[in-house]
Amino acid sequence: MPTEKKTIPDISSVSIFARRYIEAVILKNVFDEISNKFGIKAAEEIIGKACSNSAIAHGIAMADVLEKKPDLSDFADILPNWTKEEALEIEVLDEAAAVMNFNVTRCRYAEMYEEMGLKDIGHLLSCSRDADFCKGYNSEIKFERTQTIMKGAKYCDFRLKLER
Repeated sequence: MPTEKKTIPDISSVSIFARRYIEAVILKNVFDEISNKFGIKAAEEIIGKACSNSAIAHGIAMADVLEKKPDLSDFADILPNWTKEEALEIEVLDEAAAVMNFNVTRCRYAEMYEEMGLKDIGHLLSCSRDADFCKGYNSEIKFERTQTIMKGAKYCDFRLKLER
């Protein structure tokens, strides 16, 4: 009797915004269970580490499809993955192979987490992934951000520089 080949579904067509919603529905319950058993601090650490690891792996996977080490022009090419479905409104300030500076002026991720009652951990579910994604994508990218909409600022300031 032949064995049936199992396949993993291709989710590449699912927007990152939709993925974050699905993840948040699950992680909210995981966060609550960890908090009840070990406290909020432990839950934040565990969820934060899991999201960090996921972001690094995502960065590595996105870099692996290129035939070269990605630069910030390549990063600009994949940025629409995060802005799809008007998830982010951005204002590009500088864009080149070695520098990319932009502000996020609207963040539907923050809006979604607030609607879900997850505003307090939204930074773990999305914002903290940004620097970690860059680590996986190209460890020579210096990522800097001093404020986020998620934490109450009017805009998020993304500053990326390729250091070689």
